[in-house]
Amino acid sequence: MGFQCDAESKRKRYFNEFCPLTLLDLDTMTILRVALDVPLDTLFDYHDGGHSVEVGQRVLVPFGRRRLAGIVLEKTDHSQFPQDRIKPVLEVFQSEPPLSQEILQILRFAASYYHAPIGQAIVSALPAPLRAPRPAPHERRLGYRLTATGRAAGVEALPRQAVLQRKLWLALAQAEALEASALAAISAGWRAAVKPLLAKQWVESVVLDTAEAFAPSQPTPGPVLNPEQQQAVDAVAACLGRFQVALLHGITGSGKTEVYMRLLQTALRESPAQVLVLVPEINLTPQLEHRFHSRFPHERMVSLHSQMNDGERLRNWRLAESGRARIVIGTRLAVFTPMPHLKLIVVDEEHDASYKQQDGMRYSARDIAILRAKQAGIPILLGSATPSLESWHNARCGRYMLLTLGSRAIATARLPEIHTIPAAAGLLRDGFSPLLLEALRQRLARGEQSLLFINRRGYAPVLLCSSCAWTAPCTRCSAHLVVHLRDKRLCCHHCGHEQRIPLQCPRCGNPDLRPTGQGTQRVEATLARLFPQARILRVDRDSTRRKGAMAGMMSDVHGGHVDILVGTQMLAKGHDFPNLTLVGVLDTDSALFSADFRAAERLFAQLMQVAGRAGRAEKPGQVLIQTAFPDHVLFHALKRHDFTEFAASQLEERRMAGLPPYCFQAVLRAEAARLAPVQEFLQEAVQLAHTIAGRVTVYDPVRPTLQRLKGLERAQLLVQAESRKALQKFLDQWMNEVRTLPSAGKVRWSLDVDPLEI
Repeated sequence: MGFQCDAESKRKRYFNEFCPLTLLDLDTMTILRVALDVPLDTLFDYHDGGHSVEVGQRVLVPFGRRRLAGIVLEKTDHSQFPQDRIKPVLEVFQSEPPLSQEILQILRFAASYYHAPIGQAIVSALPAPLRAPRPAPHERRLGYRLTATGRAAGVEALPRQAVLQRKLWLALAQAEALEASALAAISAGWRAAVKPLLAKQWVESVVLDTAEAFAPSQPTPGPVLNPEQQQAVDAVAACLGRFQVALLHGITGSGKTEVYMRLLQTALRESPAQVLVLVPEINLTPQLEHRFHSRFPHERMVSLHSQMNDGERLRNWRLAESGRARIVIGTRLAVFTPMPHLKLIVVDEEHDASYKQQDGMRYSARDIAILRAKQAGIPILLGSATPSLESWHNARCGRYMLLTLGSRAIATARLPEIHTIPAAAGLLRDGFSPLLLEALRQRLARGEQSLLFINRRGYAPVLLCSSCAWTAPCTRCSAHLVVHLRDKRLCCHHCGHEQRIPLQCPRCGNPDLRPTGQGTQRVEATLARLFPQARILRVDRDSTRRKGAMAGMMSDVHGGHVDILVGTQMLAKGHDFPNLTLVGVLDTDSALFSADFRAAERLFAQLMQVAGRAGRAEKPGQVLIQTAFPDHVLFHALKRHDFTEFAASQLEERRMAGLPPYCFQAVLRAEAARLAPVQEFLQEAVQLAHTIAGRVTVYDPVRPTLQRLKGLERAQLLVQAESRKALQKFLDQWMNEVRTLPSAGKVRWSLDVDPLEI
């Protein structure tokens, strides 16, 4: 009895240290179950400590020697742990509204379906300031406006070559003030352009006190819809207020974005109302923002993507959470943004692999968006010129509503002619066929633009010894080092390792080391030599690293300051170049015979997208594809712009082989500094799988194509089932047991449900 009294006394003293002003009644306190950003698939119990706490509230809690911010997911009056072991929360961030039940339900489902730790799934979906163990900074909205001096000077006082400064002046002249997001919609390079205006005191920064955006008053009118566009708009508009998945299959240049904007216009007529627009890549966000801003100048619009700083992202997230932002445009993570008045979701380029998260919780933003639309009882529109075969299959089976745009939005525009050019080594000059070089000369003579597409950056993919055939390897990855000749460096595009180009072969001493193959830098150098009068612009990850570089480059293209574009897949989709009439594709063959069953689907989509950059206005377009396999069935369908034929053949192959969408898969991956613990872990996981009953197939562990990455040896095993339910039932039991394996602590492992790469 005395021992119990001592324990009770110590317990109350312990809690009074945390809450010295109040003697807490431990028997009546509420237990909070909190999600924390730790790699453990569980919630953690804490006392409320006398605070008033709601589910979804952000709290500060002790965790070992650390203090962590977490989200309260449950409130209860009991715990499986003794009360003297349960600590109280240290602080409740009362000034922050709790996460909505809608978002919590989606995140809990995602964590369960993708078998991710619940705390990491929830906390990682928040903006960075909300993950920190401190109160998030309060919103302080900065804006810019013209001074009296700036208005008096006029736009003509600015140099004609200062195109972006002139654009900013004109935009500011039409508004009382513009905030940063509105200027970013004009150009991602606005910060550099506004600095000279600030220095001359033509522009000044101001703190905006109201929640409304200051913007130009007159919206830009949209074009008249063609019958197919109008039919698509009417079909989706009729579904507002109820759940429906619609797949908009529109050829490149068919006006899918105009369909999106008309649907936004319809959905936003209701008040309150919000719309979420997802795009696959950051580079597409500014131009889409610009088009939407010009059409909806009075609507609060925000963007959410990884190139924003933490403060900007938090502010935009809060505007969406409060319902003040009516249009949200974002990349993958934006799918988890709280939006209390959501009426419509649009997923542009729904087939794009960028919607699949490749680390942490490996979720598909497209699939989560469909789940969110179902939960909210609203329509979702998936748009693509080359839909994923899973979505196409669902549309053909009647699960999705199929809408088609079969002609280009501009009546005089025609689909480009696509031709294949035999690319045997003896027929090429510096990597170019004579036919492609002649086509480039013709465009230069006519003042038209050309695009050369090669999805490989750097100067050359391999450095080869002409004597012993040595190739420069990466010491950390199972890959060759790529030659970057201007920097005189060899770089690994997987792990970032760099080293100087050697003067002689390290194996035989031969000084004749040759860059072999083509990359964007080599293509650019070759074109500069062959066409010295041409203005050439290279667009790849290397040339667009600086913030705002991509926007500046696109401005040069639209301004007619570029004759030949050389680029990677960054240029393949979403861009509209009216004067571009020729697309040349330099290398596609490596993807034709890949071991990955999705390679053909990705290649067809990529080529259709890049081909769609040509002839989007009145001038006819032409696409020339260099290949050693001109008679391949993929090219036959591509020449006819026949996605339906290609999809039918691919789906039949997958049906016969028992591959998605006719089955469901998960991949267990593991990596470590040595291969032995990886093999041990995966073998034990296989043995565990055989003890679990279920209609699943578990394959033996194999090495992936890239066997070593960033100094770690890798291996994986595939699990496959005929139904999603059977796969999930198996994974639920299997993952619980895999986590307890002694070998699991010796490796870094992850589970990928519905993988895009195997």
